[in-house]
Amino acid sequence: MKVVIASDHAGFTYKTLLVKDLQQAGYEVIDLGTHGNTPDDDYPDYAEALALAILKKQAERGILICGSGVGVSVAANKFRGIRAGVCHDTYSAHQCVEHDNVNVLCIGERIIGIELAREIVFAFLKAVYSHAPRHQRRLDKIEAIENKNMKEERL
Repeated sequence: MKVVIASDHAGFTYKTLLVKDLQQAGYEVIDLGTHGNTPDDDYPDYAEALALAILKKQAERGILICGSGVGVSVAANKFRGIRAGVCHDTYSAHQCVEHDNVNVLCIGERIIGIELAREIVFAFLKAVYSHAPRHQRRLDKIEAIENKNMKEERL
């Protein structure tokens, strides 16, 4: 599976560690930065780059890391077809894929420890969307909301 990962300065340490973990586990990883601990970088820039990579089908899933996970989630969810969820436990990490077909995991480096972050990332990546009728019905409703309220994304 191809995975795209990005962070701002507040997620740089975890991103660096997780890239190595993912590569060791056999994932093909596209690292969109940040490539240094620069406090002037802005999380919306990295969320946008990652969302566009997913929408252009450069990767199947994405991982965004900032201080809390919230900012990158808000920014990524501005793109039609992106379903980004903040997960700070393993249940939410796999359930969000199984029920909601989430394609971007958002975590906060200032919220959880690195070992839990690793467990969450792998729970997210190993999960599979269920296609259960009730889950698909709900996903269809989310897509209808997107279609009604969002302009066409320009790739």
